[in-house]
Amino acid sequence: MIKIYTTAVCPYCKMAKQYFEKNKINFEEANVESDAQAREEMFQKSHQMGVPVIDIDGEIVVGFDRSAIEKLLKARS
Repeated sequence: MIKIYTTAVCPYCKMAKQYFEKNKINFEEANVESDAQAREEMFQKSHQMGVPVIDIDGEIVVGFDRSAIEKLLKARS
C-alpha cells in the first residue's frame, strides 16, 4: 500500500501525486492539515512534520525523493 501525507498548498505533494498518477500507481492520500489523526500517524511513522511523507509498504520517504521512490517501487515488483 502507498499512502501520501500531504497539505493542500505543498508543491512537492502535488509533484508526488502527479508522479504516481502519471505512472498509474494507486495511492491513498491523507491531508494532514484537516485530519489530526493522519497528522499524528505521519509523525509516528516519520518523526517529521514536513510534507510530503510517502509510505510505500511501510518504508518511509520524506519529501519527493524520486530516486528513493523508484527504488522502493522496483523492490515491490
